[in-house]
Amino acid sequence: MTDADSSLRSGYVALIGRPNAGKSTLLNALIGEKVAIVSDKPQTTRNRIVGIVTEARGQAVFFDLPGVHRPRHKMNTRMMQEVRSALEEVDLVLHLVDASQAWGGGEAFLFDLLDGVKAPVVGVLTKIDLLKDRTALLPRIEEYGERRPDSPIVPLCAPKGHGLDGLRQEIFQALPEGEPFYPADMTATQSERFFVAEVVREKLLHRTRNELPYTTGVLVDWFKEEGNLLRIDAVIYVERSSQKGIVIGKGGRMLKSVGQAARIELERVLGTKIFLSLHVKVHARWRDDPRVLVQMEPGLADLGGELILSEDEG
Repeated sequence: MTDADSSLRSGYVALIGRPNAGKSTLLNALIGEKVAIVSDKPQTTRNRIVGIVTEARGQAVFFDLPGVHRPRHKMNTRMMQEVRSALEEVDLVLHLVDASQAWGGGEAFLFDLLDGVKAPVVGVLTKIDLLKDRTALLPRIEEYGERRPDSPIVPLCAPKGHGLDGLRQEIFQALPEGEPFYPADMTATQSERFFVAEVVREKLLHRTRNELPYTTGVLVDWFKEEGNLLRIDAVIYVERSSQKGIVIGKGGRMLKSVGQAARIELERVLGTKIFLSLHVKVHARWRDDPRVLVQMEPGLADLGGELILSEDEG
């Protein structure tokens, strides 16, 4: 490393918090583009999503981790293993706490988990815009400070950009000196196939709201470029036949709406014309099926699916 490079700071940063603490929203705000899907449903983030920020001060590589919760299935167990593994690897932890909600036993568990982490921790109080009275923020700051007196505390509202500059300052001050790990123009490490599956899942979550539990998964079955056209087939997994009916909707309207919304966003992000076909499969225990779970990771393998309705049909 040259003397000119010695002032650069680069490292790995974990975003950790309870479900719906705002991790994916914050990651997208820090990156300046969408690299993680956003939903108000628990367990939206199931894999380690990697986002990269490169600036004159250096490079921060962010891990958007699954929300901390009690695992009940193999999928959830794998998610929590991912959290613990990442906490052992990173140079800094951003502990996100929803400032608009009272803190309960789940938050206490997370504080205990972080007590065993060697990396420094920055407390990030999110969703301050949801506080009816800003004076209610002071008790939250005091409560966090009592639990972690050595951790800096940054209140913010990520969608509006409030507090982001201060958080970036805390991040780069805490990272070790070193050269960037990735090219300056790189903002994520996820494959296009993985991003496609996540976008489809996001559109499904947004449209089904309370009708459908978060027990759905999306697996890309076919991903092939044909000239100027990208042809994609994706399988939506549900656990019960009644959920399959919700996903398809009356006359196929729900599935078509999900497909159209996903296709429009994917064409904008990927910069190409897309033909997207969506499939629905019932698998009562897909969250406990290792073969399915492995294929839902980045670098998906082929898996056959029953064609229900193409986004461009009907």
